[in-house]
Amino acid sequence: MAYKKKTKKVKRKVDAVVAHVKSSFNNTLVTVTTDSGDVLLRSSSGKLGFKGSRKGTPYAAGQVAATLAKDMAPFGVKTMEINMQGPGSGREAVVRGFQGSGLNITVLRDVTPLPHNGTRAPKKRRV
Repeated sequence: MAYKKKTKKVKRKVDAVVAHVKSSFNNTLVTVTTDSGDVLLRSSSGKLGFKGSRKGTPYAAGQVAATLAKDMAPFGVKTMEINMQGPGSGREAVVRGFQGSGLNITVLRDVTPLPHNGTRAPKKRRV
């Protein structure tokens, strides 16, 4: 068999990242990307072992932020922007979790999609 040369894993150094938070009533998903959109890390309440209705709690969302902040340490991240989406209760908890870990948050953005006119209303009820 031919000897296969191993390629070295490149250590990335990133100063600023963007955290995309999708918070629903049932779960909180957080994806950390570079400014250009390359995914570095991602996590959710379910991945950390929370089950059922506990996934949608602010405590679970704070734990997601704390674990991601710990995983971001080797990348050398100092500042971050946060894009929040959805109506869930974990939105503010994620921000507090990132701030508590010593990251500098520059922008808080709400990117929840809102309908301009929405779907057609149901017909009038006849009694």
